[in-house]
Amino acid sequence: MKHMKTYKNWYRFLANSILVMTALLVYIYVWFKYLNVMLDKAYLMKGNFMVLGIYALIITYFISFFGGFKIGVNKKSNVIISQIIGLLISNGIYLIVTVMMAGYMSYIPKFMSYYGGTFLVQAILVSIESYILMTLFYKVFPPYKILNIRGNHENSLADKFAARNDKYNIAGEISYNVDIETISTAVDNYDAVLINDVPSETRNKILKVCFAKGKRVYITPKISDIIMRSTDMLAVFDTPLVLANNSPLSIAERVIKRVFDIFFSAFCLIMLSPLMVLVSLAIFLYDRGPVFYRQTRYTKGGKTFKILKFRSMIPNAEKDGVARLAADKDDRITPVGRFIRACRLDELPQFFNILAGDMSFVGPRPERPEIADEYVKELPEFEFRLKVKAGLTGYAQIYGKYNTTSYDKLKLDMIYVENCSLLMDLKLLLLTLKVIFIKESTEGLDEGQITAMK
Repeated sequence: MKHMKTYKNWYRFLANSILVMTALLVYIYVWFKYLNVMLDKAYLMKGNFMVLGIYALIITYFISFFGGFKIGVNKKSNVIISQIIGLLISNGIYLIVTVMMAGYMSYIPKFMSYYGGTFLVQAILVSIESYILMTLFYKVFPPYKILNIRGNHENSLADKFAARNDKYNIAGEISYNVDIETISTAVDNYDAVLINDVPSETRNKILKVCFAKGKRVYITPKISDIIMRSTDMLAVFDTPLVLANNSPLSIAERVIKRVFDIFFSAFCLIMLSPLMVLVSLAIFLYDRGPVFYRQTRYTKGGKTFKILKFRSMIPNAEKDGVARLAADKDDRITPVGRFIRACRLDELPQFFNILAGDMSFVGPRPERPEIADEYVKELPEFEFRLKVKAGLTGYAQIYGKYNTTSYDKLKLDMIYVENCSLLMDLKLLLLTLKVIFIKESTEGLDEGQITAMK
């Protein structure tokens, strides 16, 4: 098991090195053939090494940032999309740098064509190589043989693991109610253990057993575990203490975040106004109905506001008065609405909510009061999400799905609430670019469901 992990790490390192080198070789060709010769003073040996070295560092950073190096960890499509976005941003940055080096605005169209061509070739070659390398990875390294130690509550986590049978293999199950000696004996027959919603006291015993045996452990965290993650270790006495501040952002950080929200939302409204006009026309021409719809949502401190969205459903979609989330094959969604929901274009009018201060760019998803109140009845801690302002994007929106259960959604949002910072906001904003292209994140509820309850 220990050696297998080492082999996997080496494989990933070599595979990722191949991908970076491929992208770099394409750029080297374009640099020497077209770009360098267009400068007033072409770079010589040291200058070329500097330009190409920095380029290599930039593409490595952005591919890694979006998860493009997670071969054998994320799905093939996820990894390839991450690599493409990383290459796109890297070439965009170097396009700006090259224009600045040349000093002639008239060169911009040519530089754009060269960098566009570079990106396309890189994206094609890297995607093909990634597909081959990941296919080979799964053939060389079989999935982990996992023991599922289940708690009393039914959940679909085992099914989610089964959906990634290239990486995980739930080969056995056992209840946490059996004695610890039986669990200890069973653990010996597996590569890893899934502690699936087990009470804390028993979970701690199982953890110690797995630690002693050197077994990989997957744990479903509880809300208290997430709060504990953001604590600070204190060395005041000779007894270890941890401090949970439970204060999201300082006053200065809140001011900076609000200023960013105002200026960036205004910028987005100006730049995306032509697209918003086209979407408005498409919605209106389809059924002559209203273009926008407003709906009451919760934000910080339980305050309500009217969220603004492009209408994606038929008029009077909830004429029966029952509040419900969209199902996977919801016949209330119009053809135009299905397209704009898939591309997230229905969210664009929320820039007005951000500008008005009802929302922020980053924060928990603003829930409808009727649905949120239902969640709170079963899960009182769901109100913890309201410690910060609701957001257009956020931790749960990026790492979860539209139909993520209320309990899992709360866990994801609590990770943000307890660890939010301006740096995390920037990271989540950039990762939102990737989520737009991932279909799974827009999955609706199963037929017959009204809310995404646990």
